Formats: sequence, C-alpha cells, structure tokens
Amino acid sequence: MLEKTRIDPTTRYRCPWIEGFVSHASIEAGETIQFFVSTNPASDFTIEIFRLGWYNGDGGRSIAKLGPFAGVVQPDPPVGEKRLRDCAWQASADWTVPDDAVSGVYVGKLTELTEGLQSYVIFMVRDGRPADLIFQCSDHTWHAYNRWPNQFSLYDDGTHEWYWGGKVEVSFNRPYGKYCQIMDQPLSIGSGDFFILEFPFVFWLEQHGYDVTYLSNTDTHRDASTILRGKGFLSIGHDEYWTIEMFRNVQAAVQAGVSVGFFSGNAVCGRVIWNEEHRSLERVGVFGPPGGTGEFIQMASLIHERPYANELIGAHSTGPVIGSADWVCELPDHWVFVGTGMKRGEGIPGLVGWEYHGDPAPIPGLEIVATAPTYGSPGMLNGGVYTATVYPGPKGNFVFNASTCWWADGLSEPPGYMRPTAAVPPQGPDTRVQRITHNVLRRMLTQD
Repeated sequence: MLEKTRIDPTTRYRCPWIEGFVSHASIEAGETIQFFVSTNPASDFTIEIFRLGWYNGDGGRSIAKLGPFAGVVQPDPPVGEKRLRDCAWQASADWTVPDDAVSGVYVGKLTELTEGLQSYVIFMVRDGRPADLIFQCSDHTWHAYNRWPNQFSLYDDGTHEWYWGGKVEVSFNRPYGKYCQIMDQPLSIGSGDFFILEFPFVFWLEQHGYDVTYLSNTDTHRDASTILRGKGFLSIGHDEYWTIEMFRNVQAAVQAGVSVGFFSGNAVCGRVIWNEEHRSLERVGVFGPPGGTGEFIQMASLIHERPYANELIGAHSTGPVIGSADWVCELPDHWVFVGTGMKRGEGIPGLVGWEYHGDPAPIPGLEIVATAPTYGSPGMLNGGVYTATVYPGPKGNFVFNASTCWWADGLSEPPGYMRPTAAVPPQGPDTRVQRITHNVLRRMLTQD
C-alpha cells in the first residue's frame, strides 16, 4: 500500500510530486509496457510492481523492483479540442512482462526519493487462455471520473461541476487523480476506482480459488472473441461507460452461451466512442430511453436510442440515479438464494448503492429476485426502485443483475479497504452475499 501520500490543495486531486501513467490499459505476458512519470520538483524515483489478489490475506505480491530513475518535471498538456488533456510525456522506464506472469490487476507503486511521497499506476495483464471466469475492470468509468489535473473529467465542461452532455473527451494518456466521489481514499491516487469498488471482489474470488482471467473495458471493445474464452463474464462495481461495440460483443457472447454477472450498478449507461489516436473517450449517447434519468438536464442533448441497457442487463439506470437501500429478497425459492435461509422481505442492510438499476425489460423468463424503494438521505425515500434480476440465455446460460455498485462490499474487506457511506450504508462482508455470489458463479460453471 501507499505509505506517504499528498494532494496539491489547489488542484484537489493531483499529486505533482510523483505521478504517472502507462502505455497500455492491458498487456500480455512477454510484451513491454512503458511508464510515463513526472516528479515536481525533479527527484529520483523507483517503481515496485505488484499483482493484486488474495495472497493469504496480504492483498498483493511483489513482482519486480525497478530503478532508481532520474525523474524530471514533465509538461502539463495543453487544453485541446473538447477539453482533451493528452500528455505527450517522455517515457521514464519500461518493463517487459515476464513470460510466466499470471493474468491479473497490477499496480506500480511510484516512490520519489526526496521526501518518500508515493502514488500508483495501474494496468491489467491479460492472457488468451480459456478460463472459467472473465473479470472485466471498469476502467472506462475510472477515467470518465478522473479529474486530473483539475476539473477535467467527462463531467467537466468548464462551467458545470457535474455536466452530463457531449463534446468532452478524456484520455488514458494522463495520471489518475484521487477519486472524486463518496470518500477520501488515499489508495485511489493513480489507481482509478479499483481499490474502492472492485478490489474486494478480486480478493474474495482468488481466496476461493476461482479460475479467473482479467481484462480491461478496452479489450471488450476491441475483441469480441476474448469474451468467448470464459463460461462467465463479470462486470464489477461502477461500470457506467460502454461503447456500442462492447454492448454488441457481450450480447453476442450471451447468444453463444456465455453467462454474465452484472455485479455492478449504473452499468452500461453512458454510450461513448473510443479514439485510438489519443486513447480517449467521448460521451455521445445514453443506453436508455429519454427521461429515464431525470437529474441531468444536459443528458437530453444526447442520443437515446436502442439498444437500451436493460435489454442486456435485465434492468438499467433510472431516475433518481443515486440512491441506497437494503437488498430485499423477493423470490426466496429461487436458486440464487439456495443456502442463504433468506425469506421474502428480508433484506441485506445497505447493499444497494451508490447507483442501481430499475425499469426491468420485458425479456421472456426474466425474474425479479430482489427489489425495494431507494433512499436519498437517512429515512427519506427518493422515489427510486431498484430491481435485481435474472433471465435465461439461449443455451442454458443466464444473465444475473445485482443492481448495485457495492456488491463487492458484501464479499470482503482487503487491506486498505475503506467502506463507502450513504443514506443506507453498506455493512461489509455478509455470509448471504457470499453464498449468493457462490451460487451465481457455480451455476455459470455448470449451467444446469
């Protein structure tokens, strides 16, 4: 973990003393990844690379130690068209991924040697092998909310702090600033949203020995065949921003017999296009009907056309977008609840939030397994209703929708994890959440 962090208060999110990014969101064993690092003031620095996982509860394993390197002050990028900040930095170091590297989520811990300040870079190592489960990291959404260097996320148009229109572009060619919502999490400096919303799922999966391989949103976008390597495909946490290529590729995988678990909320909401030249995203539409999410006036300026997200997930984002609630059992005799002992109307406290899915689609065989009203503040309903769903695929497979960003909170609390807060706050690991997750994953593997 990072041991000494600091944020420049004038930017609110940036650690200029040591910050960086990498050349690839994901990379294969045997390939070389480049590290682009800036130190201001100039300082020597080191990079220690870790693979994240269970590791007897430690949460990670040291893979390589690089450096020291001579750091330099890299230039801030100009504000380009559509407010794009694309860093044209010089590469500071490179690393060839060992041939025997295991697919996973990797971080490089950057340490400047003048004061010992630290931040991360993050990337995935992928492989091409068949695997039981494919874990998709939600890194499109990490960058959509990345405000580095200061107010330059997909939500910043230069006027509004929470803008939801078009003509704004964000690039992967820049560091991740500190997470800008819900909590003040030092481990988010340079690592996107991974430690906040996804790491507890990885930690728990690997603790229980599941055969899992990892990839980026960008891999789902580029390669339809990569999803077909798995029996189950997993969307975790806050997986909001998808391209139409991602949607069609996952939809085709379902038709081919792959099961999908949306252990996520607000998933497949913002429709983006991918620009290879700048490794950048631009929001161009919404995977939902007009008026489906009423809080954002600028959303009306974007296209709302089919496919809608609920046609893939089973339900989708609806207004109010933000809300929290207990995850309340609706169908106690459903296979999802086997071994939990849950009764109809019984809830798992605070498991629903930060955002969720509602408005279930009229898919043949779709079942609502959990549902309840949502709260916007303590004791105050906000008019929302979440729906967790399951529907059958064509080849004995299925699509499960947990309808919450915080499902992973109910699985584990790895070292450094910070619990989010809300009107109805989540309560951490729960044996019922763990059993439901086992039920879903094991059924993906057997599809009986």
